[in-house]
Amino acid sequence: MNLLTKKLCFVTLAAAVVLTGCSKKPKRPDPSATVLGPNGSGINTSDVNVPGGDLNAPGGGLGGANAALGDQDRASLATETVYFDFDKSGIKTSERPKLAAAKKFLDEHADARLLLEGHCDWKGTAEYNLGLGDRRANAAKEYLVTLGVAADKLETLSKGSLDAVEKADEATQAKDRRVELVVLKK
Repeated sequence: MNLLTKKLCFVTLAAAVVLTGCSKKPKRPDPSATVLGPNGSGINTSDVNVPGGDLNAPGGGLGGANAALGDQDRASLATETVYFDFDKSGIKTSERPKLAAAKKFLDEHADARLLLEGHCDWKGTAEYNLGLGDRRANAAKEYLVTLGVAADKLETLSKGSLDAVEKADEATQAKDRRVELVVLKK
């Protein structure tokens, strides 16, 4: 066999290996079985035993209503929800009086603290929306601090697009772009 024939055999064999490759496509896992799991936390929370109760129950677990954040009151400042423009985290001039009302509430209720929950509409990736929700919550916190609220009376939490209505109309999306003011009592 001459050198040209050997090269041709090698190239043919290599091409056959490459073209056959894996004949079977890998099976995609069920999203509930991925790293993030059904609750998006990476942990099967039903198997976790923590002081403070069931992690799957509303307000349960370490971050729940009876834990470090205290008792939650969503009604007192529900009308003071701060809304944002699409993909923005700056506090609009029209929304600043709502934060001033929150400061007044905190001045009148010395034992209260605020949880500033940042939310986004359904557009964008989950990671991006968590970051945007965080920027919105922190913008509200920074503004409240400039009004004279002590930083230790303010907590931030990004919910991202967790509570957003998927494929919603523009009016609904506008309501999803917000920071909710949740009163925390010790």
